[in-house]
Amino acid sequence: MVFFFLFAIIIALTIVLMWLIFQKAGKPGWTCIIPIYNLIVLLQIAKKPLWWILLYCIPLVNAVIAIIVNIELARLFGKGAGFAIGLVFLPIIFMPILGYGSARYIGDTE
Repeated sequence: MVFFFLFAIIIALTIVLMWLIFQKAGKPGWTCIIPIYNLIVLLQIAKKPLWWILLYCIPLVNAVIAIIVNIELARLFGKGAGFAIGLVFLPIIFMPILGYGSARYIGDTE
């Protein structure tokens, strides 16, 4: 029962943080709650080709793609390599910093 409660809290926290990140990037926040479509929107935010959605379906490759997308996401929000590493390995700490912090999405200016 405790495991289920903690799992529900982590899922709710992830939804809230992704909602904030999507809104900062100029995308509708509600898109983070729709499976598959949230990955498509995340790829758009990270300026990656949409066919990469197929790579998320391949075991082990999906982990590499997720790391690349997180690194690009950090870069497009004006963060460095250290923040990107934190976003990959400690997302529960670094996603709130990205969502609630002062970082601005700079992907539209490039």
